[in-house]
Amino acid sequence: MPARLKSLIPSSIRHKLILAAVTCIVVPAIVSLILYNSLTKEALSQQAVSNASDALQLVRGSVTNLLLSKINIANYIQMNSGLNSYFKQVVSGNEDPDPYRRFMESNRVLEHLDSLTVVGEKSYVTVILENGSYYMNYSVSDYNPLDYRQRPWFGQISELKGLESLWTEPEATMFRSDQIDHPTQLSVVRTLRLPDSEIYGYVIVTFMEDQISGIFNSLSEGNDMVLLDAKGTIVSGSHQNQIGATFAYLDDLDQEKPYSIVSMKGEKQLMVHQDIPFAGWRLVLMQPYKDAIVNINSIFNRVFLFQMCSFLIFLLLLIALVRTFTKPLVKLGKVATSVQRGNLEVRSNVHGNDEVGRLGHLFDDMLDRFKAMISEISENQARKRKAELRMLQAQIHPHFLFNVLNSIRMKVMKRGDPESAKMIGSLSVLLRMTISREEDEIALHEEIDLISHYVALMNLRQKEEVRLELDIAPEAFLFKVPRFFLQPIVENGLIHGLNQQAGTIRIAAAMKGRHLVLTVKDDGIGMDAAVRESIARRIQGRSDGSSKQEEASGGSFSHIGLQNVMERMSMVFGEAFQCRVYSEPGQGTVIEMFIPERGNADDV
Repeated sequence: MPARLKSLIPSSIRHKLILAAVTCIVVPAIVSLILYNSLTKEALSQQAVSNASDALQLVRGSVTNLLLSKINIANYIQMNSGLNSYFKQVVSGNEDPDPYRRFMESNRVLEHLDSLTVVGEKSYVTVILENGSYYMNYSVSDYNPLDYRQRPWFGQISELKGLESLWTEPEATMFRSDQIDHPTQLSVVRTLRLPDSEIYGYVIVTFMEDQISGIFNSLSEGNDMVLLDAKGTIVSGSHQNQIGATFAYLDDLDQEKPYSIVSMKGEKQLMVHQDIPFAGWRLVLMQPYKDAIVNINSIFNRVFLFQMCSFLIFLLLLIALVRTFTKPLVKLGKVATSVQRGNLEVRSNVHGNDEVGRLGHLFDDMLDRFKAMISEISENQARKRKAELRMLQAQIHPHFLFNVLNSIRMKVMKRGDPESAKMIGSLSVLLRMTISREEDEIALHEEIDLISHYVALMNLRQKEEVRLELDIAPEAFLFKVPRFFLQPIVENGLIHGLNQQAGTIRIAAAMKGRHLVLTVKDDGIGMDAAVRESIARRIQGRSDGSSKQEEASGGSFSHIGLQNVMERMSMVFGEAFQCRVYSEPGQGTVIEMFIPERGNADDV
């Protein structure tokens, strides 16, 4: 049975994706249809509550901002050090004796109070001091501030502590200019206290109730909303006749549950409530339950029909899209099969900004690199075979050669010719390093020793002697370098720079971080800009052109050119190796090389 099921599973990734996508759509669709009837009722209820809560949250945010704006006015007056300092002077009787300055100070405070309500809903701001002084942003003819002391809530102010606020119950508007258009007002009260907590004044911010009910009417059209205080009294509501009465459904407000369904005049009402903590008030929204779910029920029916009608369309579209998306993958698979058969010329030509496009680009780039690497390896192998052939052609038994040279040197010394013996000894050292040493790298001090013997041999050949100066830092002596890489550079300095005349070749080496900075300098004839740029181009090309010029001239050891040295160093150290040539006519030539440690050959 498992084998039969396994045979039914498609092997193509395209068919697997299509099968998986269809399964992921069909199975949930069938399950949703089965569960639809059982879950619809609960979903309708929850969605209705959610919609009502969202609407209430929107209103709550606006009401909260409105109330906070009144609190902020009181906070500003209570915390403003300049105003508090002035009020304390007035209460203590330490006002300025000059009537004019006293008037200007008082007028400055009034202007300050006026500025607090320039922006936003209109508010009446009053500051009453214990000595009977008062300051406000309205006219005394509109309302006498001292009449606040007669309000029933005024006696509760002394119970406030710190930044606590007293929110008054709704009361008839006392400001004459607003009594007709705005019948109800609300107030928030704060105390002004001395450092010993003694009250010396009161801050009263009064605003019209319809500022809140206006929010109800604009943001919850068609719903009844009320704002209740801690006692359950309606502070503000969608209907003016409700204000000041006790909320009839107070017992149905469940603190643990944000909503409840109550019966009002034989009709179910959805009641949702949220708290406004800093005021101790509660916002309640009431909506006919059938109105709350009618739109949602209609939406559910439409969604069901839409789901059934669009299912086949989306299924067909999904299959088409999967085929389109997987087409590059199929093409990549065919290209990979061709490459497996040995065809490296084929390319996918898959492009795009997505992962498949990048994969196609990288795959084609990889094939290009493989082709280039195979070509390079073939070329290197051909060069290696040619070099091995030359080595076989030039190979001489080293022990026989060294023994003969040593015998010649001893006979020459016995005949009293030390210079010739020295020349033969230097030649023996050079040949021994060239023929018998197998390692590719040697320490820098060994390379310098070889160069010393080489210069000594060249001096015996030339009519005029060349002086070799060395400036090698101690920490550079053991730095590993390719064997005999300095000889072609020094030879160029002897033959081309000094033109086989007397002069000085100076070799300096120092460590700079984990790089060896090596400089070869001669005081010869130098070169002009054209020759210098030509050499720089050949150095930058490095491997381009190989050493065809040297091969044409016979390829002898002493004629390996600077370009071949740079190619060799680049092959050993990679792009981290750098070489620079400095020269001016009559000023000599300087060749500066930056050689990294082998462990850092890839570091730039």
